[in-house]
Amino acid sequence: MIGQYTVPLLTNSNMADYDEEEVTRGVTVRDVKPAEFIKAYAEHLKRSGKIELPAWWDVVKTASFKELSPADPDWYYIRAASIARKVYLRQYTGVGSLKKVYGGAARKGVHRQHFQKASGGLIRHILHQLEEMKVVEKCPEGVNKGGRKITSHGQQDLDRIAGQVVRA
Repeated sequence: MIGQYTVPLLTNSNMADYDEEEVTRGVTVRDVKPAEFIKAYAEHLKRSGKIELPAWWDVVKTASFKELSPADPDWYYIRAASIARKVYLRQYTGVGSLKKVYGGAARKGVHRQHFQKASGGLIRHILHQLEEMKVVEKCPEGVNKGGRKITSHGQQDLDRIAGQVVRA
């Protein structure tokens, strides 16, 4: 079956019946390895042409503690795919929580390492791009202090890419 795979249905505790009855269900983002999904969705974003790269994409650092900008020329699409996946998995995710996710250790020579958050402007810019694509949407202020959530169109899009990853 294309886009679906079979999952055994446990009707009773008798393991003899385990292989006889099966039920099909669609593939979701949770069923796919994160690295494979992010790579496939980044390729989809790049091919679709819906995300416009900002003028500063090749010189910006992703966090204040980084020394250089990313070496991968497709890093912007990869980060956008990763952010879309994070919002899919955890609804009502805001810029502040994503800054913590993409943060890391600031190494200051001989001093101890300390955690620092990632750049919020970059994350905010990617979220605006995903909002224009109707993948994510802003939540009302009264619901969980704002944040972003995945739209039904975005969920279908991400699940479709996850199905393509499983078939490949």
